[in-house]
Amino acid sequence: MKAAVVILSDPKNGLEESAGRAFNALSAAYDFKRQGEDVTILFQGAGTRWIDELTKADHPFHALFETVKDKVAGVSCACASVFGATETATRAGYELVKDNPVPGTPGLPSLQKLTREGYTVLSF
Repeated sequence: MKAAVVILSDPKNGLEESAGRAFNALSAAYDFKRQGEDVTILFQGAGTRWIDELTKADHPFHALFETVKDKVAGVSCACASVFGATETATRAGYELVKDNPVPGTPGLPSLQKLTREGYTVLSF
């Protein structure tokens, strides 16, 4: 089994629902990794803002993020640009993914490519 976990929730809206979605996304990735399954994580949409939060040592999800950060495939280039997360994503060392050349954007991750490669896409 192969899973692609896509984090879309916005940490800046202050809702427990957004935090719950990010936590459950990281927990799902951890579960796949722990079981020896192929898992990859992408940050897309307003979810690109999570990198700045998750890399802070005092964030409640930081320890969990540390266990799966090696599974992060990258951050949507276009979304990071729109949501002001380009600098934090690159500073943290994550690739800006742009293999889906959506017109009028610098590109987004290709979910079609992931599904073609056998990944089940889980979005949070």
